[in-house]
Amino acid sequence: MQKNRNQIIQAENSLLAGYAVLQDETGGREYKEEEHPYRIPFQRDRDRVVHSSAFKRLQYKTQVFVYSVGENYRNRLTHTLEVAGISRTIASALGLNSLLAETIALAHDLGHTPFGHAGQDMLSDLMGEFGGFEHNKQSVRIVTILETRYPEFPGLNLSKETLKGMMKHGAEYDGSMLGKERKNEGPSLEAQCADVADEIAYTSHDIDDGLEMGYLKAEDLDSLSLWAETSEMVKGKFPKLDGKVFVRTIIRELTNSMVSNMISTIESRISDWKISNRSDLNLAYQEGKRIATYEPSYGEKVRELKSFLYKTLYRHPSVVVTSDKGRDMIETLFFHFRKQPDSIPETYKRRIQKEGLERCVCDYVAGMTDRYAEEMASSLGK
Repeated sequence: MQKNRNQIIQAENSLLAGYAVLQDETGGREYKEEEHPYRIPFQRDRDRVVHSSAFKRLQYKTQVFVYSVGENYRNRLTHTLEVAGISRTIASALGLNSLLAETIALAHDLGHTPFGHAGQDMLSDLMGEFGGFEHNKQSVRIVTILETRYPEFPGLNLSKETLKGMMKHGAEYDGSMLGKERKNEGPSLEAQCADVADEIAYTSHDIDDGLEMGYLKAEDLDSLSLWAETSEMVKGKFPKLDGKVFVRTIIRELTNSMVSNMISTIESRISDWKISNRSDLNLAYQEGKRIATYEPSYGEKVRELKSFLYKTLYRHPSVVVTSDKGRDMIETLFFHFRKQPDSIPETYKRRIQKEGLERCVCDYVAGMTDRYAEEMASSLGK
């Protein structure tokens, strides 16, 4: 017998901890809709994100290496899928709303520009006098305004709890009531899971891609505490293992180690700080307590690893050259469309009077894939 929506919600809620976001604690939607007979709200949010145009374009947006270097490296879409998996794992282990955590993770990079952080930095500079640019804020802008898939409303009309989960600490969201709520209440633990899952995913997979590309060397990683400890553990379990399988086993165990340490630390802090409901969670946030983090000594080892990646991989001369080319193309496209606004698509152009030319040009350029931006810049002779 088919279960209806309320039966599904009740069954799902019975599995959640007192400090979790319940399946019917959505905060509602900006535009009222009829509930689906058997799909629960956060499930609909998840599906809307996955079906969005911005989500599909992530497959041709840079993580570290541009799409043209090969098909075996992460792009922004595969990174997002890894973040979603890790986020769901952490949330499930803690009795949290794993569907909400996964949905936030799937949406977290929708606003990323072509050419990774280089593209974001350039748009941030170009928009300095026009309201700025930050990819997390752009992700929220996409799902609330820019996506055009439904006749009844702009954007995706996601649940307010999902939107608050997408909002990052410290950022201003145009003075919106939802942004103020997020700032006052603090993030849900599901949102914090998505945030730390992002760090775990890129720390692990950037090592994998960097080694595959030849920009990192395994012997250099051996000087790092966390890598060396994990390597020794793998050697103990598989003494005859070598080559790529050995390295990939280290990376897999490293990922598992970071996830496990995060889960155990969160559990300890929930217990130590006597958090039993969401009010306790909000109070801890207001007191400046950080729940979703590593055990202190382990966190130092993760920071050592991230510092190594920044100096050795992200600042590798070849990566810098590619990033600089991306920045130049973003600048070229921005000024071209600023001078010739009639050449941007109608969906962006019709908002110029309301939101300003620069913001609409920024929306168009930020939404491009690496490939499309390259082709467009090439057509302009750049």
